[in-house]
Amino acid sequence: MELDFGPAVRDFRDELRDWLAEHLVGEFAEHRGVGGPTDGAAWEIRLAWDRELAAGNWLGVGWPQEYGGRGLGLIEEIVFEYEYARANAPYRATGNALDLLGPMLLSMGSEAQKKRFLPPILSVEELWGQGFSEPGAGSDLASVRTRAERDDGGTSVEGASRPSGVESGGEWVVNGQKVWTSFGVHADWLYVLTRTDPDSRRHKGLTMLLVPADQPGVEIRPIRNLAGQDEFAEVFLSDARTDADMVVGEVGQGWRTAMATLGIERGTTLLPQQLTFEREAEALIGLARERGALSDPMLRRRIVDAWISVRIMRTTNLRTIAELTAGRAPGPQATTAKLYASTRHQQLGHLAMELAGPAGQIVGEDYGLDTRQRSFLLSLAETIYGGSSEIQRNIIGEQILGLPKQPRP
Repeated sequence: MELDFGPAVRDFRDELRDWLAEHLVGEFAEHRGVGGPTDGAAWEIRLAWDRELAAGNWLGVGWPQEYGGRGLGLIEEIVFEYEYARANAPYRATGNALDLLGPMLLSMGSEAQKKRFLPPILSVEELWGQGFSEPGAGSDLASVRTRAERDDGGTSVEGASRPSGVESGGEWVVNGQKVWTSFGVHADWLYVLTRTDPDSRRHKGLTMLLVPADQPGVEIRPIRNLAGQDEFAEVFLSDARTDADMVVGEVGQGWRTAMATLGIERGTTLLPQQLTFEREAEALIGLARERGALSDPMLRRRIVDAWISVRIMRTTNLRTIAELTAGRAPGPQATTAKLYASTRHQQLGHLAMELAGPAGQIVGEDYGLDTRQRSFLLSLAETIYGGSSEIQRNIIGEQILGLPKQPRP
């Protein structure tokens, strides 16, 4: 797959390609494509690679220069993501902050928050975890019960590093539990969706807070997944504290802030994912040839269907990119893209394991998984995280197709 956005960004593209060719070598090259949004493999190598990118000023290419970015445009951001995925570089360890928190702060954060938090993200000095989902509020974030209360007589949180000249005006005291926090065990800070109005219901009365993780009131426990990794975590907040000025957006308007963050997550970030799926589809075809499976008409039809599915993902992404670069809001395909990609990737993984046969069920020493096995196991969570498929279908039915809303108790 090739994308050419014209001569205006060709020099930028060539500069990036040359830099990747020069720096994606040695141990970094040995870990091409390692990791993912829920795959914590080779964490230290990926962290070192992020620092290599930071030294080359390749993190936050679209962020303003005053916060450490390059100050380039949306097209350059898209070109970067595409070329990065095309080179099959390691998945960025700082992706949570780069793809979600950073854009949220740029859009809704105060100037003091931008100056305090954006530069350490780009220099890979601080890592972030997302505190959205709860045991009783997974895809249904409007059911969040983690509460935050103002304590105007408190002192500032040690280590919170409030910007100079900014008065705290007290603190927020946070109590509750979060779960499925990606890479939470590595987080220095958490951005947490809380309920600040105890009498509110559903979407109202929520507030987005920035909470330091290194304090007595925050306990982070890793969750081990099917692939034997612990990139997910559950977070227990017991009288955890953060300064009163650590609100992103407005008090009581956290739902709007959260939805803007998830909108960022479901935008152009699917482009690298789609390229990964294309590589897996090509590997599937190679495996089918090796096993002689193409002579079976039923298997051949399923393989062709898998190949078609990644081409549909490509077309969907190109439509979304065209709308974004034209200054238009993405159309309905941007909402359906996550549902389609996650379900089709699971089908791709099932077919690959079926073609691998009994050998696909054999793991290496210390539960060592090969690339195909790891991708298959991790894909099983894709229809849950980022909004379950059931919730996605409700959104599509109610908000795009105009169907009657699902009855609620």
